[in-house]
Amino acid sequence: MTDSADPKVPEHLLLNTWEPGQPWIERSLNLRFIGDWGRANFHKICSWLCCEVADRSGSQTRVAIYNVEHGGWDSMKAVFDGEADLCVVTPTCILPQALVGRGIFEGSPMPSLRAIGVIPQDDRMLFAIDPAFGIKTMADLREKRPPIKISTSWNNGYNLIGYAAAEYLKAHDLSPEIIRSWGGEMIYSERPEQSLERAWMGKADAVLQEAIMMPWWRKVIDRGMVVVPAEEQALKRMEQELNWPSQTLEANHFSGQAESMNAMDFSDFLIVVRDDLPEDIAHLLTWCLVERRSVLEQQFSHVPSKWSPVNYPFDPRKMAQTSLPLHRGAERYYREAGYISAN
Repeated sequence: MTDSADPKVPEHLLLNTWEPGQPWIERSLNLRFIGDWGRANFHKICSWLCCEVADRSGSQTRVAIYNVEHGGWDSMKAVFDGEADLCVVTPTCILPQALVGRGIFEGSPMPSLRAIGVIPQDDRMLFAIDPAFGIKTMADLREKRPPIKISTSWNNGYNLIGYAAAEYLKAHDLSPEIIRSWGGEMIYSERPEQSLERAWMGKADAVLQEAIMMPWWRKVIDRGMVVVPAEEQALKRMEQELNWPSQTLEANHFSGQAESMNAMDFSDFLIVVRDDLPEDIAHLLTWCLVERRSVLEQQFSHVPSKWSPVNYPFDPRKMAQTSLPLHRGAERYYREAGYISAN
């Protein structure tokens, strides 16, 4: 660290948001980030980090943000393979399995993946259906065997939403094959809003999706669809077999939802890097993530936190509680800042 009186401080830093006492890297950086499909929240997070890092590094710093095709752990694989330096992934709860190649990561262990922090996002995966079918429980669904069209994301081996949806059905003793045997249909798409759009436009009878804070879900509920609670036994099965936890969906999250219910957790965004990312870069990224968090929070402050894609205000101590091991540069920042124990 240095101050503005130090002749080594480049002039362009003084013109940007850098201030004396803040970290900076003298050399110019060339970084590759992976966001989302191009217009959702991962890209916004990456863009924010791009700006903050560029304001605190060499004047020729360049940061590319790549779109993804599958919206899943393909971005993690790109980081592991050295094709990218950083990616954003959700949900955080199952990512430790990537280190050893279990679950959806079967056959592709990625032991060198590390984290620099968590962006908080309170999310669930829910199943909702047209009330015309008279389905109030998942047992009703299995018993009545209606020829319904279910809209969800596809389970293509990379899409974590589609994987979660497939496991959700399996835990309830259901499958695409069973749905089709009733005369029903699985309607697949890549992104959450694509699934939910089909539901609110009447092109699907039911939807199994995440992103419950987004307007797409409220449109589905306003159309009249009702959330069918997950079965406790199914949630326990997912936790035992997949280490996939459940969380409470509070009563009145949606209009007409009078009672709270447990649901499949789909929370939090994890910022993922590889263990050989230079320590000073990981440290600077983490400093920007935490110390400049108000800049990202302000981009969502016009939306109540409950309905925001990120849940502000961020708590730095919780940001340090990552499901993957911290990169040594990130760990150094959190220790120096007093957000994790020095022991």
